Amino acid sequence: MNLFFQKHHRLLFYSSWLLLALAQAASTELIADEAYYWVYSRFPAWGYFDHPPMIAFLIKSGYAIFHNELGVRLVCALLSTFTILITESLTERKNPFLFYTIVLSISVLQIAGFLAVPDTPLLFFTALFFYTYRSFIKNANWINTLLLAIAISLLFYTKYHGLLIVLFTFLSNIKLFTRWQTWLAGFFVLLLYAPHLFWQWDHDWVSFRYHLFESNVSSYKFSYTNDYLLGQILLAGPIAGFILFPAAFIYKTKTETEKALKFTLVGIYLIFLLSSFRGKVEVNWTMPAMIPLIVLSHQFILDKTSWIKPLRVIAFVSLLLIIAGRIYLVVDIGPDNSTKGRFRNKAWAKTIAEKTGETPVVFYNSYQRASLFWFYSGKPSHSHNSYTDRKSNYNFWPTESNLLGKKVFIADIYGMHTFSDSVKTKKGWVGFTYDSLYSALGGIKMMIKQKSIDLDSAYVTININPQVPVEYQNFLRSHHDINGMLFVGIFKGKELVKEFNLEITAQEIAKQGSPFDISIARRLPHGSYDIRLGIKTKNYFTTHNSETIHVDF
Repeated sequence: MNLFFQKHHRLLFYSSWLLLALAQAASTELIADEAYYWVYSRFPAWGYFDHPPMIAFLIKSGYAIFHNELGVRLVCALLSTFTILITESLTERKNPFLFYTIVLSISVLQIAGFLAVPDTPLLFFTALFFYTYRSFIKNANWINTLLLAIAISLLFYTKYHGLLIVLFTFLSNIKLFTRWQTWLAGFFVLLLYAPHLFWQWDHDWVSFRYHLFESNVSSYKFSYTNDYLLGQILLAGPIAGFILFPAAFIYKTKTETEKALKFTLVGIYLIFLLSSFRGKVEVNWTMPAMIPLIVLSHQFILDKTSWIKPLRVIAFVSLLLIIAGRIYLVVDIGPDNSTKGRFRNKAWAKTIAEKTGETPVVFYNSYQRASLFWFYSGKPSHSHNSYTDRKSNYNFWPTESNLLGKKVFIADIYGMHTFSDSVKTKKGWVGFTYDSLYSALGGIKMMIKQKSIDLDSAYVTININPQVPVEYQNFLRSHHDINGMLFVGIFKGKELVKEFNLEITAQEIAKQGSPFDISIARRLPHGSYDIRLGIKTKNYFTTHNSETIHVDF
C-alpha cells in the first residue's frame, strides 16, 4: 500500500482534488454571484458591466451538458485541478509532498475549486501565463510567442486584474522590450482582445470607468487598510499565511521566472494596499498572488526542514476544518449562519415562486436576488436599480424592456411597510406589491458629452441627447397616462445631497426626440460632486438614465 502510494501519489492527489470539487459542485446550491454569472451566460456578449466575458463562456459550456449546479460549475472545477497541476510544474526543484502540504493548507484554493466565479479561471490563466512565459524566455520562437499571446489574452478576458500580472512580469525583465518577439506577442494580444475593446468602446468604456473611478471610492477609514492586511493573511491560510508569507518574501529568486513571480507577488499586494487608502478592498482581489505565493514559499521551505513540520500540522488542521466545512454546507446539520445562508437559496426561491405564481418578479437594487430567483424558479427576473445605488448588468440587458407593460410583482427585503403584502422565507421576510402595468423607463438613455465640468458660475448647463428605444416609444405612445418625470441627483461620494425635479416628462422626451439643455442652480458649497439623471415613474425608485458627470464648483 505504501509502495502504491509512493508510486501513484500524483494521480491520487489530483484525482481526489477533482472528484471532491465535482462532488461539492453538484451537491451545494449556488451563491448569488454564481447565479448572476449564470444570467451572464444567457446573454452572450464580448463584455459585461462588471467583468470580461470568460466566466459567461465557461458557465455556458458546462450548463450545455448539465442543467443544474454541476453544469454551472463544471468547467471551473476542471480548471481548478489544472491550476494546481500547472503551478506544481512552475517549481524548479521538486518536492511533491511539500507542494501538496502547501496547497492543502490554503483553504481558499479548495473553495475556489468548485465555485463558478471569475477568480477560479483567473488563477488558472495566471498559472498558464507564467508557464508560457517561462517557455518564451527560454526560446522566443514563433510557437512560444503565439502561446504567450494567447495566455495573456485569455487572462485579460477573465478579469482586468490580469493586466497587473503582465505588467509586473515585464517590469521584472525590462530587456524583453528590446526583443521584437515581445512586440509581436503584444500585437497578437491586441488582435485577440480587440472584440472586447470594441465592446467597451461601443459602451463608452463603462467597465473601466466603473472599476477605476466609481466602485470602491469613499472617505478613508483605518479599518480599510487594517482589514486588507488581516484579510490577506487569512486568505493565504487561514493559519498557513503566517508561514507562507515570510517564506515567499524572504526567498531569493534564482531564475527569470521566479523573479517575475516575486515582482508579481510584491506588486499585487502593494497596489491593493495603496488602494485601501481610497476605499474598501475586497479580500479576493489579490487572488492571482496565490500562484507566486505557493511557488516561492515552496522553493524557500524546500531547504528549511524546520519549517516543514509545523506546516504539516497546519495543513492537517486546515484539511480537517475544510472537510467539516464542506459537510456543513452540504448536509443540513448545525446552526444556520450567514455563510451557510449564502448556499441556501432553493427553498427561498420556491417560497417566493409559490406566492407569485407565474407572474414575473422585479427586485429592487439586487442583481443577487433577481439572479438567484431566476435560476431556482426558472422564471426570468429583473433588478430595478435606483440611481442612488450601483448599476449592474441588468441596466444593459433587455430584462426591463421584456417586462414593460406586463403584470409583475415588485419585491424587496427592505422598507417592508411600503409593500402591500409579504412572505416569510428561510432567509427572512420579502415584501411584495402587485403591479398590473410595469412602467419603469430605465432603458431611455440621456446621453451627455461632458464627463467633467469645472465652473464657478451659479448654474450648471448640460446638453442632453435623449435616446428612446422603439419599444419605449411604443409603450409611451399607447399609455399616455404614464408620465415619468426627469430628475437630477447631485451626489457627494455615494451620498445623495440634492435632488431636483426638472419638470420634464418622459412623454415630452419621447415626442421631442432631439437634444435639449437643462440648467441646474448650484445651491451647494464649493467642492466636487457627481451628477446623475434619472426618470421616476409611479412610486418606483428613480432609474439610472445617464452616466455619472463629475462637477467641480
